[in-house]
Amino acid sequence: MTAPDSTPSAPGDAAPRPRGPHKSPRRRAREYAVQAIYENLLNPGQRVELILAHLRENEHFGKADAPLCDALVRGVMAAREALDEALAPHLDRPLAELSPVEHAVLMLGAWELLRQPETPFRVVINEGIELAKTFGGTDGHRYVNGVLDKLAQAARPLEWAVRPPGRGG
Repeated sequence: MTAPDSTPSAPGDAAPRPRGPHKSPRRRAREYAVQAIYENLLNPGQRVELILAHLRENEHFGKADAPLCDALVRGVMAAREALDEALAPHLDRPLAELSPVEHAVLMLGAWELLRQPETPFRVVINEGIELAKTFGGTDGHRYVNGVLDKLAQAARPLEWAVRPPGRGG
């Protein structure tokens, strides 16, 4: 995957897509976290410390919220099985058939929905959509939106119940 400052259309060395001029440190942290989770999905035996060290070598990592990135990566990797179990009922296919990018974005979103109640579910879903647009395939963001929306309804029913009328997640 390419560094968040040069937004790829897909993982790897794809040509960057122009995006907004400014990204918050939290958005950058999530972008780096998705890259780390993606790397772990492709190389499951690789240690978290090596993956995080690799991220920190990027010249633009200093623009990210490093403590948030660290917490996201460690949290997702420590809870991988539980996150997959939480996601499974909301998927229309087996986990093994998800693209690694969609899987990484969904795991990150699931972790935030389940373990970060201070982050509003709408923020988690929106961030997942944007990450899928940045790193995923053409319509991957729609799939991520649908899955995270269903998980938000199940994981945060009280927060879901007080959303403004006529609007989903």
